[in-house]
Amino acid sequence: MARMATQEGRAKRARRQFTDEFKAGAVALVLDDGKSIAQVARDLGLTPSSLAGWVKQARADRSGGKTGLTIEERAELAKLRKENSELKRERELLKKWAAFFAKENA
Repeated sequence: MARMATQEGRAKRARRQFTDEFKAGAVALVLDDGKSIAQVARDLGLTPSSLAGWVKQARADRSGGKTGLTIEERAELAKLRKENSELKRERELLKKWAAFFAKENA
């Protein structure tokens, strides 16, 4: 079931996955060889938006985070957001328990 029909009856393309080496090569063509994102995307059969995202991430990594979040910073941010969400849930649960026990003791 690689292809699924959309509501209009057209086939939807399956999501493709690319290796890190492929992405690095495509990014190198843009950043190191000076080719345009549109040209490299056409040559490699990619969408320009996908390649632009890879290039943006590579620029952030190469600049040490001066032009955006590095991969390590993104991973840390995701971890901290997950932890923050968990702490908020725990705090809400403690509030409910405190209110319950306050009623019981009153």
